[in-house]
Amino acid sequence: MELYLFRHGIAEERSSAIEDEKRKLTKEGRHKTEKIAARIGEVGIKFDLILTSPLVRAHQTAEILMEAGLSDKIEISSYLAPDGSLSAWIEHWLIDQNFSPESKLVLVGHEPDLGNWAELLVWGTAKGGLVLKKAGMIGIKLPETAPLGRGQMFLLIPPKYIL
Repeated sequence: MELYLFRHGIAEERSSAIEDEKRKLTKEGRHKTEKIAARIGEVGIKFDLILTSPLVRAHQTAEILMEAGLSDKIEISSYLAPDGSLSAWIEHWLIDQNFSPESKLVLVGHEPDLGNWAELLVWGTAKGGLVLKKAGMIGIKLPETAPLGRGQMFLLIPPKYIL
């Protein structure tokens, strides 16, 4: 399976006036994410499913990916909310859903979670060294069984390199 981790685009600044869960993408964040989604489509990457955090900025990012033609399916996953559990996600999505080895799945979420998940999947431990920039993407090839520490990172796209 190819697993892609995609961080949401640039969102409204944190403030006491708006709940974190309701922060939306800014105009700039939407524009940059649209450009990145278009470039991803140009290289032929398509996803069988987009899973997104329930937070507004992540869901908006997932919708942009779908509008760019990268997938025709979006589902919300509480595991992708900040501080979500990778092991619970693996149990529910990878084991229970029984994805095929050819599946391509993208998870739209937040930092530091996505960087930590990538480290756990590739190296088996999270040290906080891998940081995914806003609207950036990591691709990891997962083995069919026991993915922790056995994944192969094959793609790292910081947004500044594709804009």
